[in-house]
Amino acid sequence: MPEVDLVQKFRFIAASCHHNRNQAVSEKSTIKLHPSWLAVLEEEFSKPYMATLKAFLAAQKHQGTVVYPAASNWFAAFNHTPFDQVKVVILGQDPYHGKGQAHGLCFSVLPGIDIPPSLRNIYKELQADLAIPIADHGCLSHWADQGVLLLNATLTVEHGNAGAHQGKGWEEFTDCAIRALNDKREGLVFMLWGSYAQKKGAFIDARRHLVLKAPHPSPLSAHRGFLGCGHFSKANTYLESRGVQPIDWQLPSRQRVLESMAG
Repeated sequence: MPEVDLVQKFRFIAASCHHNRNQAVSEKSTIKLHPSWLAVLEEEFSKPYMATLKAFLAAQKHQGTVVYPAASNWFAAFNHTPFDQVKVVILGQDPYHGKGQAHGLCFSVLPGIDIPPSLRNIYKELQADLAIPIADHGCLSHWADQGVLLLNATLTVEHGNAGAHQGKGWEEFTDCAIRALNDKREGLVFMLWGSYAQKKGAFIDARRHLVLKAPHPSPLSAHRGFLGCGHFSKANTYLESRGVQPIDWQLPSRQRVLESMAG
């Protein structure tokens, strides 16, 4: 996908906020936003909250703070899943804050990274719901590339400090993305897991879309109703009822993912 210049409004942050300063020059040209999303979200880059967010991220760099994910992955959810191809939306809260974990898709980690506990419970529910074997890795790009928008409310985080970038502007940006889907698309499936996602998605019109709610898949709450929720089969049943190709929830093997990344 060719780079879309965000009116020079965000590009400098890629250079200033990558956790490896030696890579700053190469990062400068790598922030991208898919044209379908740019058409919906471009005005957001000129709003005051975005200037505040830019200033905050620049200050993080000056303080030597390690920020995840890499700047080139801040908009990965949008680039994997173009606006007009979204079928399902899964809302997360923060990127993972451990080294090497976050790569721009909520709940997802790259092959070779330990599968986080919440994702393990997602896999357990998939197995119970659709008899899908538990994957040997945590990379969910196969879902994203089929139309599952894996969107965190906050697109960056400080190393080892969950929630450190909440309330800095990202939530307004991702709210705008969700509102655009709600208003301009029809027949989507929104999976809202946990009170945070349900509050963020409270405005979604259940007359136009299928809204599925359950507790968060965290080990602290999964037993309260996430396990057994049947969201994956319900999503596919709804999509098929509208003549839309269902999601293939079974992930390719770790080896196949690594080969596709290498290719």
